[in-house]
Amino acid sequence: MDIKLKRAYDPVGPNDGFRVLVDRLWPRGVKKEALALDLWLKEIAPSTELRTWFKHESTKFEEFSQRYQAELDRSTAFQTLADTIKQHPTVTLIYAARDPKVNHAVVLRNYALGRLG
Repeated sequence: MDIKLKRAYDPVGPNDGFRVLVDRLWPRGVKKEALALDLWLKEIAPSTELRTWFKHESTKFEEFSQRYQAELDRSTAFQTLADTIKQHPTVTLIYAARDPKVNHAVVLRNYALGRLG
């Protein structure tokens, strides 16, 4: 099981495997065909309320992570992602956030590894 992370603005790579967009909103300025997605799992993204509160502020990341994991605990969309991860040797979670270390995809990857690893 290999779960990778990649920004939506980075080029598609030969080792990306199954590509899943995990944002609720489509990345600005990106054409649909440019992402080469296999799945867009909007429902797994943080709620609009949580995303608005967080604003990608690094000082809020720890609390954001806890709140987002609580949302994932109640999410039926996580089972879809879990099934996808089990079916494909490599899954790349695609996100649009600027910071590669402070974003929901990082939390989601760690959550998935903890549940499925």
